[in-house]
Amino acid sequence: MFTARLAARRVLGRRGLATVSDAPNLSRKVEMTNWEKGHYINYKKMSENLAIVRGRLNRPLTFAEKILYSHLDDPHGQEIERGTSYLKLRPDRVACQDATAQMAILQFMSAGMPSVATPTTVHCDHLIEAQVGGPADLARAKDINKEVYDFLSTSCAKYNIGFWKPGSGIIHQIIMENYAFPGALLIGTDSHTPNAGGLGMAAIGVGGADAVDVMADLPWELKAPKVIGVKLTGKLSGWTAPKDIILKVAGILTVKGGTGAIVEYHGPGTESISCTGMGTICNMGAEIGATTSLFPFNDRMYDYLKATKRQAIGDFSREYAKELREDEGAEYDQLIEINLSELEPHINGPFTPDLATPISKFKEAVKENKWPEELKVGLIGSCTNSSYEDMTRAASIAEDAMSHGIKAKSLFTVTPGSEQVRATIARDGQLETFEEFGGMVLANACGPCIGQWDRKDVKKGEPNSIISSYNRNFTGRNDANPATHAFVTSPDLVVAMTIAGTLNFNPLTDTLKDKDGNEFKLKEPVGEALPANGFDPGEDTYQAPPSDRSAVSVAVSPTSDRLQILQPFNAWDGKDAKDLPILIKTQGKTTTDHISMAGPWLKYRGHLDNISNNMLIGAINADNGEANKIKNILTGSYDAVPAVARDYKKNGIPWVVVGDWNYGEGSSREHAALEPRHLGGLAIITRSFARIHETNLKKQGMLPLVFSDPADYDKITPEDKVDLLVTELAVGKPMTMVVHPKDGSSFNVELSHTFNAGQIEWFKNGSALNTMAKKAKN
Repeated sequence: MFTARLAARRVLGRRGLATVSDAPNLSRKVEMTNWEKGHYINYKKMSENLAIVRGRLNRPLTFAEKILYSHLDDPHGQEIERGTSYLKLRPDRVACQDATAQMAILQFMSAGMPSVATPTTVHCDHLIEAQVGGPADLARAKDINKEVYDFLSTSCAKYNIGFWKPGSGIIHQIIMENYAFPGALLIGTDSHTPNAGGLGMAAIGVGGADAVDVMADLPWELKAPKVIGVKLTGKLSGWTAPKDIILKVAGILTVKGGTGAIVEYHGPGTESISCTGMGTICNMGAEIGATTSLFPFNDRMYDYLKATKRQAIGDFSREYAKELREDEGAEYDQLIEINLSELEPHINGPFTPDLATPISKFKEAVKENKWPEELKVGLIGSCTNSSYEDMTRAASIAEDAMSHGIKAKSLFTVTPGSEQVRATIARDGQLETFEEFGGMVLANACGPCIGQWDRKDVKKGEPNSIISSYNRNFTGRNDANPATHAFVTSPDLVVAMTIAGTLNFNPLTDTLKDKDGNEFKLKEPVGEALPANGFDPGEDTYQAPPSDRSAVSVAVSPTSDRLQILQPFNAWDGKDAKDLPILIKTQGKTTTDHISMAGPWLKYRGHLDNISNNMLIGAINADNGEANKIKNILTGSYDAVPAVARDYKKNGIPWVVVGDWNYGEGSSREHAALEPRHLGGLAIITRSFARIHETNLKKQGMLPLVFSDPADYDKITPEDKVDLLVTELAVGKPMTMVVHPKDGSSFNVELSHTFNAGQIEWFKNGSALNTMAKKAKN
């Protein structure tokens, strides 16, 4: 039975954990990772902070609260109220993927510091396009992106940052295998950073500006999240996989139901899920807008730490285990209960990750909605589902099919999550199984999951269906074809449906025909959470910073079209803004993919002016229902969104955007905030914001404002002009917008915001980076 209880609920009972020490020695020196020296896990400091907070709050704490409060910069004076207070935190680590690292490092260079103050790594995974297969695609990427990789390599060496070269694997898998540890706080410049919650870590996706703060030794600010509890009972079996838990939760909470909250899984059902399975669930929590997701420390995590040569961390975590789970009696702001023994496999989509359909009802949904029944491509892997367990379960299904003389009917691709997983499944035979089955093995990178896919089997605009074990399936996300119906599910169902070649197949009930025409049912998948012979690390792809960094130089060519040194944004002039045009009023979903597309634009992530040519080109104009076609008030003609914005900027005319619900959902990319700022925007005014995007806009000196009455969105037309009474900007107080329709009348609209005092300083100074530089001078 699945129930969502909106009232706060008390969770009773405690979970036992093997060999927990009664007298913990938290002063031990245990390295955070095998790749660095001198960075120790500080459970002692965490414990001391928690003791201070416990004395102040005098109530049981959730696990999410324990991690956040144990990392407070000022545990004595910090105001603490879930959903209201802004917490100043000291993360243990920073991680950046290559597409976002470029801008983060360019911003860090502006701060003028000789070295990062917090352990940081950069991971090359986003710029490798899937075309013909792993080795060739990797070689092509190294050639095409040489300038960017050289910049990242030298800047990492210069500023004491660990560098994972192209081919290493996807950032979230590398973090899981090498850097995540229970009770830690990590921020990463990618929205699926929460993957590390599978190892009991609060891993939170942020924009590059947030990362720069932490790299520069400033506290990181986060609005204290509410905590949504997901109590798991029962046990997974048969065709049901860990992925089905988050697919079910996404259906319950929707893409915005987790906004402003951490999702905390607990209950006896957590004990039977593998560590990487827990990572899968946390990873896709990004699709419900959650700040992050996490699981309590248990023996599955210990086993994984041991298998990845980090037993010392596992042993230390057992010393601190009491604080690596929720307190008895901890209260949640919302509680969802799921019995894993009754959970069905799910398929979510198309076009949104929260349209959840159990497999028993999927055929009916396909028919009712007239989704294309033929399955063109099945894709497994990605940062969400590319563990050893995922690969062994998927291979068992492929082997079963081949034992009956049949192979993949649809096109089939495999994306290993890391070089370690790739090398291990190559050694153990699963890779050979996939190739024999008809699969193409892609590079250890993001590939089709983020639109890095040179797809050839259908024409753009041709309706078709694909199914993947990825996390995100917005329109055009994978292949830039808005007519592609993309569904997400477990790797198990991807392989099963790839064999059938149709969406109208349920492996739990339906049969297939073998090579002789005889009917048979696929066996339930079987797999291993960890390799019996240990992991094969594969090729060494890590570059450590040199001990002497003084001679390292970071060169950025002034004529480069891939990299551009940043210039500071102008400070606020201290006046109200009058007679502003509405650049575009967007309707419906306006994700970060709509605001700043990935795919071919990834190559410009280090060049703000060039990438700004993709600003809002995917957003739907409420004026005409079209994308990238808006009216220029200066000429009266229609043009592309970036072109009109540039014309306004050239003529000294600031502008605003009006947006719909959950504006900026999706990726953490800060370019979606940098671009409107660069092209002269002042404010984004919406019904509601996704958390990361709202923060990113503030960091760049923009005004993210929300209609106090969401119905006011409907009163505004794209041809109206507005006055923003910016001088009213104050903590906890609304701002007035005066709307001037074409008929000469006017009316006032109240706008809300979430600025605190420090964030208002960002706006006044022009950006958070300007504020940082100003303080450094003083």
